[in-house]
Amino acid sequence: MTLSNKATLSQIPTSIWILGFVSLLMDISSEMIHSLLPMFMVTTLGVSVFAVGMIEGVAEATGLMVKVFSGILSDYLGKRKGLALFGYALSALTKPLFAIAPSVGFVFTARLLDRIGKGVRGAPRDALIADISPLHLRGASFGLRQSLDTVGAFLGPLLAVGLMILWSNDFRAIFWVAVIPGLLAVACLLFGVHEPSNQQSVKRSNPISKENLKQLRANYWWVVAIGSLFTLSRFSEAFLVLRAQQGGIPMALVPLVMVAMNLIYALSAYPFGKLSDRMSHTKLLALGLVILITADLVLAINDHWQVVLIGVALWGIHLGMTQGLLARMVADNAPADLRGTAYGFFNLMSGIALLIASGVAGVLWDQFGPAFTFYAGAGFAVITLIGLALHQVENFKDCNKHS
Repeated sequence: MTLSNKATLSQIPTSIWILGFVSLLMDISSEMIHSLLPMFMVTTLGVSVFAVGMIEGVAEATGLMVKVFSGILSDYLGKRKGLALFGYALSALTKPLFAIAPSVGFVFTARLLDRIGKGVRGAPRDALIADISPLHLRGASFGLRQSLDTVGAFLGPLLAVGLMILWSNDFRAIFWVAVIPGLLAVACLLFGVHEPSNQQSVKRSNPISKENLKQLRANYWWVVAIGSLFTLSRFSEAFLVLRAQQGGIPMALVPLVMVAMNLIYALSAYPFGKLSDRMSHTKLLALGLVILITADLVLAINDHWQVVLIGVALWGIHLGMTQGLLARMVADNAPADLRGTAYGFFNLMSGIALLIASGVAGVLWDQFGPAFTFYAGAGFAVITLIGLALHQVENFKDCNKHS
């Protein structure tokens, strides 16, 4: 690590580090379950791939849509931590439901509640990061939180693989173990994170009043539109797990695919977050889309495990380049007292896009095969890339008009 990196990391507030470790622990808990859940539903409960896609899509989309309400409420109250704590606690308490689930309906209920918890905590937590972090370190702060979150996202599947081998594919026993890191995450947030006092002293008004919503200007809504197109291009990661299983990887080792993706994601999120403090955001988004298109094409061409791993690694790089960047762009284009609302609307639109994307991906997989699904993902990404290029052209024209 360079002296510059050390200096930057040392300047990031302690509460952001703790929020990162909270995310790390909760992602260990969630990914221990989610990396096995598609196989559990298909092999143990006899569910179709289309049903897996719809369950994943509805659950993830619901979680994203809930963020609009929690974000608005956090702005109205001027308090972020309490809502974030409730969301993390709800997710932690749903983990035992997966272990005792007798049917797909029970799994769907547990998945839905878990994602609602994620939705409740997401916008207040992101707004809290924006409130705490110094402006010149905002990209690095979001990148750090995303990196620590993603460390949990690869440790979770890694633990799942070890326990699957140790316990002879006993899904339910592993789901019980996942409860522990979830509860630890709640404890870290409760005792370790403190809100800035100036945020709570500001006079509050209805965040969705006409006057307040006018403060969310065209640049913000452009970020919302681009974020939705990104989500439409990138369906549920459950399809990566199913693609790996097709390549002949033993069931116990399939979660290693998610380990590989999240390892790359974790290693790339902070450097790219730091880069976003200095580089054009549009160029970085465009580069991320090129990587996603390449990943989709690789995954479509061949299902051999080595090829799948290359595609999954590229998918992880794309996430590292774009997810923290989009979160930072929302913060940059929204007033401080409307950040929760801004994240809420951003995630509402992304949730709708994810529901559509996962449903379409499931239908294409069942009707035309996995390759067609990933080709379609590449097609959506190309459309998004064209949208970015057109926006750049319009900006260039506007600059020339005013010069």
